[in-house]
Amino acid sequence: MDKRSVMLGAGAAVAARALLTRLIAFKLSRDVRRLNDGDYRPLLAGYADDAVLRFNEGPHRWSGEYRGKPEIERFLREFVGAGLKGEVRALWIGGPPWALTLVVRFEDRATGPAGEELYANRVVIVARTRWGKIVEHDDFYFDTARIVAFEEKLAKLGVAPAGA
Repeated sequence: MDKRSVMLGAGAAVAARALLTRLIAFKLSRDVRRLNDGDYRPLLAGYADDAVLRFNEGPHRWSGEYRGKPEIERFLREFVGAGLKGEVRALWIGGPPWALTLVVRFEDRATGPAGEELYANRVVIVARTRWGKIVEHDDFYFDTARIVAFEEKLAKLGVAPAGA
């Protein structure tokens, strides 16, 4: 194999990886926009049936581990029901296309009935995929005390957890 072929192959691999990252960022941002509009189904469709979502422990409605799509759907319904809105701020990927690891910097916020800010936080999401579906999702919040304070504000507004 000549040097030119190796360089062309390497260039094609780099270009393909950059394209893959842009495609994932586009899909994720589109799904989050739909989530912000109250439709969590496109985001939920990206999870494998046996996926696991883990969220920071604490005295709030989102705490714990969610196993399988029905439980992850419950988590997303709580997100929408609490009036949370999110935004993807950055995305990094690693690994082969059939077993990617995604790291996402995500910011979320919620406003009250009068437009006042009830909550704002930053999170790092680490997700493992298998053939394009999320199989493992971990949320790491920068300030977990904000979640507890938000839960107290929701209770005062009468926004109970979906199962309550």
